[in-house]
Amino acid sequence: MKKLLYFILDVLLLIIMLTAAINLYMVKTEESKIISLDELNDKYDAILVLGCKIENGGPSVMLSKRLDKGIEVYNKIGSKLLLSGDHGEEEYDEVNIMRDYVLNSGIDSKDIFLDHAGFSTYDSIYRAKNVFGAKKIVIVTQRFHLYRALYIAEKLGIEAVGIRAEDVPYKGVMIRNEIREVFARDKNFIKVIIKPKSKYVGDPISLDGNGNITEG
Repeated sequence: MKKLLYFILDVLLLIIMLTAAINLYMVKTEESKIISLDELNDKYDAILVLGCKIENGGPSVMLSKRLDKGIEVYNKIGSKLLLSGDHGEEEYDEVNIMRDYVLNSGIDSKDIFLDHAGFSTYDSIYRAKNVFGAKKIVIVTQRFHLYRALYIAEKLGIEAVGIRAEDVPYKGVMIRNEIREVFARDKNFIKVIIKPKSKYVGDPISLDGNGNITEG
């Protein structure tokens, strides 16, 4: 019985060590790619704003922070905005709520592209390359999320930098997200080795065209 207990403890310790090692590796590998708005002076195919929860018919606080920063980036470099989120069900539509929010800032609708099948960070980045043809992007999300997003982009062959959106002003929310992110990083560390196709790929959509074709 003692041997079994020691074996279980050894396995748990190994899992904890591997989890910690992968997280540290991902953070250290990608932290130099998180830059300030002032450092953003190159040309990019798209500004990828990653979606998250919507509330009461509008963006959550976290999502609005991402969109605000995406608007700032757009106003500086003028690249097309690629808003990627979950629109898997008619009654749950992150991307059109994101679009409405951005339109209210005065951005031309032709410069706003919607990815309705960004069900995960991996899907959003995979589709940015394989559907929208992006090779060089700016990723906008909170810092805790950027490490994973940038790592996925690198492993999928996309040149990317990250611009940090402001954290939400609720410490409990950020702590929960940080904890969940630890396991999400480990999951995606394995996923980018396998490189599965996104569930939905579809026909190519050129970012050189009119973003209004993606509305719906």
